[in-house]
Amino acid sequence: MPDLAAMEPLLIPTPRSVMHLGGWVQLDESPGATPALRCVRVENLRPEAYRLEINADADTGVPRITISAATATGEARARATLHQLATQYGSRLPRLIIEDQPLYPARGVMLDVSRDRVPTMGHCAEIGRVLSGLKVNHIQLYTEHTFAYAGHEEVWKGWSPLTPAEVRLLARRWGDLHIDLAANQNCFGHLASWLRHDKYRHLAETHGDWVFDVWPRSGPFSLCPTDPRSLELVDDLLGQLLPCFSSGLVNIGCDETYDVGFGRSKDDVARRGKAAVYLEFVARVGEVARRHGKRSMFWADIALSHPECVKDIPPDMISLAWGYEADSPFRRWCELLAEAGREVWVCPGTSSWRSITGRTLERRGNIEAAARAGVAGGATGMLVCDWGDTGHHQQWPVALNAMAHGAAAAWNAEASVDPRAVSLHVFGDRSLAVGGWLDRLGDADLRLRESCGALSHPDRTRLRNQSALFIDMFKGLEEQVGVGAVEDWEEARARVEESAAVRPAGLNLLIGEELDHTLEVARFAAARGAGKRRPGGLNAESRKDLAERLEAIIGEHRRLWRVRSREGGLEHSCGFYRKIAL
Repeated sequence: MPDLAAMEPLLIPTPRSVMHLGGWVQLDESPGATPALRCVRVENLRPEAYRLEINADADTGVPRITISAATATGEARARATLHQLATQYGSRLPRLIIEDQPLYPARGVMLDVSRDRVPTMGHCAEIGRVLSGLKVNHIQLYTEHTFAYAGHEEVWKGWSPLTPAEVRLLARRWGDLHIDLAANQNCFGHLASWLRHDKYRHLAETHGDWVFDVWPRSGPFSLCPTDPRSLELVDDLLGQLLPCFSSGLVNIGCDETYDVGFGRSKDDVARRGKAAVYLEFVARVGEVARRHGKRSMFWADIALSHPECVKDIPPDMISLAWGYEADSPFRRWCELLAEAGREVWVCPGTSSWRSITGRTLERRGNIEAAARAGVAGGATGMLVCDWGDTGHHQQWPVALNAMAHGAAAAWNAEASVDPRAVSLHVFGDRSLAVGGWLDRLGDADLRLRESCGALSHPDRTRLRNQSALFIDMFKGLEEQVGVGAVEDWEEARARVEESAAVRPAGLNLLIGEELDHTLEVARFAAARGAGKRRPGGLNAESRKDLAERLEAIIGEHRRLWRVRSREGGLEHSCGFYRKIAL
């Protein structure tokens, strides 16, 4: 076990300035002792800036801790830093002065509560505590069909939705932690969960064939933007949702509406252009939000794909420029929006979804590129997104490790993230091992990700938006067996086993169980992927063994799910595992 008292301060996010004064102060922890902490309000600091001095009176030697801040939020940020120092050093603290302030005014996390995990209220409380400690000040819960809208019960029935009372409670509780909970409801695309029901099918752009980027799709996805009844539905939903939030912001979604122009709006798109039809509907949704006293933000991918139309984005809307790879052109997007006078937030991702272990190299490159490009391009916020595509199988520690990285970068993009600080303050690991261990595990299949792009797209070398171990689980036993060298699949398997052999001990019981489950799924995927590529493929005995392991994985997935997440999406999530061919 490392001697934490002998080490330099391990802090996350890294403060802007730490001045060591030399020596230590010993706090008096005896009953009835006068607290050494004093808080002072000053006017010359920004809202979340603070100055923390740990020293001793020059004459008496009595410990003196002084927090100077302009606001209660600034004081809270200082207290978070002081708490981390006490976690590391106990009651004997180093004499120092920390002067600190955030890079971005808005530093957010978006959690997907629609594919398929809706967190329990208990887990929501934990989320708030952890993210507040990381100085996050904004949270969104991405919603498609998992809010209990009155009159729309058939859409959310069985999905364990968040209720209006629960959202109001979360807004208050997280507000007490200086976190702004903003409303989030996709109001255009990603609405298949609504449009597949008879009551709403008439609102769909199409129930036929269309192309999602380059992949053929079929069935409903987006509201028809030229049907006035689409806006009537949006008006109803936002009219119920928005009063539950004290935040002045709402994310109205509107991303990836690739089906627009393939169905009922085809003639209008041909006549006026897709961007014009798209932005007109987005503007109308923004008007609905404005009537409820909210300012809209929206995913800007469609608008940014038509640069000539960026000037037509309503001036009061915040454009969310999202991209989840290291080469996402955040700098160009920010410049384009800034030239049009539009406010922008940069939105990288955790790289946890459609993976088992996460994707460490891609996550680091993505988050750091977004943070730096956003500052250079005038972005006012950074929102780190954690999605749940394909069953939301990633375990909480994998996602949380990435959120910690994002929170640190949004506060101070110039400092690297110390995985030892993540270990100590995010996971309570006094061995300081688990942060670095998670980072190494997240690159177990890196060589495959660099060479197996064909698992997703025939013209790509590098795999994007997913890990090789994950996506290959959903390929047939004889499908794409030539993608990736057998040696590379075997290497991935060996690296997972190496990680399993040195999994940090002494962790919180649940965290440990979630990491063990992560390892077992990765082992299964690597064994299946390597085995099907060996000469002759998987024999009957190997397939039987894998089938038994998969049943155990599903059982443990169910058990762990119920600890942090509601029942609603569990069977849908398990259904993805059931699709794995053996």
